[in-house]
Amino acid sequence: MKPLFALENIDIYINRFVTNLVDYVPSLISAIVVLIIGILIIKLFRKIVRNLMTRKNLDPTLLKFVLDVFTWVFRVLLFVTVIEQLGVKTTSLMAALGAAGIAIGLALQGSLSNFAGGLLIILFKPFRVGDYIEAQGQAGTVNSIQIFSTKIITSNNQVIYMPNGALSNGTIKNFSQEPLRRAEIVLSVGYESDLKKVKEAIFGVIERDTKVLKEPAPGVEIKALAENSIDLSVTLWTERANHGKAVSDFYENIKASFENAGITIPYPQRDVHVKNDAKK
Repeated sequence: MKPLFALENIDIYINRFVTNLVDYVPSLISAIVVLIIGILIIKLFRKIVRNLMTRKNLDPTLLKFVLDVFTWVFRVLLFVTVIEQLGVKTTSLMAALGAAGIAIGLALQGSLSNFAGGLLIILFKPFRVGDYIEAQGQAGTVNSIQIFSTKIITSNNQVIYMPNGALSNGTIKNFSQEPLRRAEIVLSVGYESDLKKVKEAIFGVIERDTKVLKEPAPGVEIKALAENSIDLSVTLWTERANHGKAVSDFYENIKASFENAGITIPYPQRDVHVKNDAKK
């Protein structure tokens, strides 16, 4: 009986393997060359686009987004090209990729919504990197706008990732878009206070604060005659960067000014009368 793995059979298999390997080497080398050239082209493309958009002073958020999208598109095309160089039938591969794309798209509807939301944010620019915004119940400074989410840093240095889909479809309050900020401060004084004297004290504090702008002009109006006080609305304008400090300083200075002028700031009080009906 002839052995299954006779020496002549082994030689045949080795010869076939070497022959196939020699025939396959050109395709392998070609695929490696295409891969290396493709990677270099992608890097060169990113560099050219970055320099071009930088010279045009375009939004850095748009720059990063465009580079990320085109980089992944070119990587997919490079992958298909390399596979084709290796002798794989790309027709069946593209059909498989298309079917897989449909399945993945159905499974990742939320992610596609976030991707579309990212495009809307980039195109319509409701906010930019560095803006302080409030949305979806969160507030913070925009750190980066990514493909699927937006990264913000809160005032206490916490990182929050907000899905772009919900963010683009919701209400966004942007505190950084306009160069000037308006503050409305409500003050309460007692009914016995002289309103003319009160307004003089308020305008005196405003005029001494260089952070408060002269134009638009500040104003003081009676807001309401409340149960225990007269409520006044003080409006003043500041530059965006000075808003928080100006409001804080106003509260501190107005308290000292009211005390010096003898103006009372009412606070809730309750008188309790105890009646003793016990028989002696």
